[in-house]
Amino acid sequence: MSDTLHLSAETRDRVGKGASRALRRDGRVPAVIYGNKQDPEGIHLNARELMKQLMTGHFMNSVIMVDVGGKQVRTLAKDVAFDVVTDQPIHVDFLRIAKDATVTVAVPVVFTNEDDAPGIKRAGGVLNVVRHEIELVVEASNIPTEIAIDLTGREVGDSIHISDVTLPNGAEPAVEDRDFTIATIVPPTVPTAADEALDAEVAEAQSAEAEDAEGGDKAEG
Repeated sequence: MSDTLHLSAETRDRVGKGASRALRRDGRVPAVIYGNKQDPEGIHLNARELMKQLMTGHFMNSVIMVDVGGKQVRTLAKDVAFDVVTDQPIHVDFLRIAKDATVTVAVPVVFTNEDDAPGIKRAGGVLNVVRHEIELVVEASNIPTEIAIDLTGREVGDSIHISDVTLPNGAEPAVEDRDFTIATIVPPTVPTAADEALDAEVAEAQSAEAEDAEGGDKAEG
């Protein structure tokens, strides 16, 4: 189960681009808490504290207790906007949730025991991951950190579907209308005659360019 994260926040008195820029210059990140049939609440967070929590790797699928002026608000992070240049967080949306709420979260998938998969270890097959995350409907108090999928015994040509995965108690896939694929084990890539001919053509062209450049240098000398 994911650990509960904690963030301290202050109420945001002013809104708008100018106010948000001023907050960021002071090392703060504007945010909003909404949902649970209450009015949206503008807040701002310490940028360093936020980055520390983002670096846990499970910020988006953990319950986050936001302390706003001594009041604890139970939330989930629904969106984090990042600066396209600095890659620093510039805004966060939080969703209020009740303690016993059922929520939909994207949980990372991890694969174990690749060395015990004959299709990978002996046949040289490649694990083709179709879904790196699985959306689950789960109780907020029991969100898993990850979904582990055991590859033991898997052969080339095998497909792993959601029905093959043992989910935590009380968790269900958000997609219910099909047995979707999470990963497949595909044959190793073998160069074709066309690939080899193209490689040879490229090498020949590069060699000709190098000879032309060398000849030009000699002529100038």
